[in-house]
This record gives sequence, structure tokens and C-alpha cells, in this order.
Amino acid sequence: MKKLIYAIVLLFLASPLQAAEVVEIDVHGMTCGFCVDAVQRNLGKLPDVAKADVSLKLKKVRVYPKDGDIDLERVRKTIIDSGFTPLDSATRNDAQ
Repeated sequence: MKKLIYAIVLLFLASPLQAAEVVEIDVHGMTCGFCVDAVQRNLGKLPDVAKADVSLKLKKVRVYPKDGDIDLERVRKTIIDSGFTPLDSATRNDAQ
């Protein structure tokens, strides 16, 4: 019985079924691959960002948190400091 409980707990902990919260931000002003690279590189330097996906076609940035919450104001300021304008943002649940 102990082995069965141990196996269930291990399976639950190892299971990637939990969805991560992702912040999606519309960005105005990106026109080329260098723009995408600048935003992605600068967001990647933030301590609470695990990964940032930048889409030139959609003009969107998706930011994945490292350990839970993301400082949205710091993310928006980083986008501004990169030379672009953050517009609407939304939080979504997304499996990584």
C-alpha cells in the first residue's frame, strides 16, 4: 500500500498538467527581426521571466514567469526601454 501511495504522489509531482500563467502584451512599433531580438533579449534579463516569446507577425509578446508572478510594470517598462510601446495585456493559462 505504501508503494502505491508513493507512486501516485511521484506521478502527481512529475506531471506537467498544471498550467502556467502567461502574460500576453500587444506591442506597437516592432517592424523587423532586430526589434524582436531587442525585446526578447531585454525581457530575458528580468529576474522573474523564464522565457519571452516575441511575434513580429502578431505584434505580441508572451512572457512566462519563473516562479509564479511577474512584475507587469517592470515588463512594460522594459518594452518601453527597448524602444516600443506596450498596449493591451492579458493573463492566460497556458501549458508550457
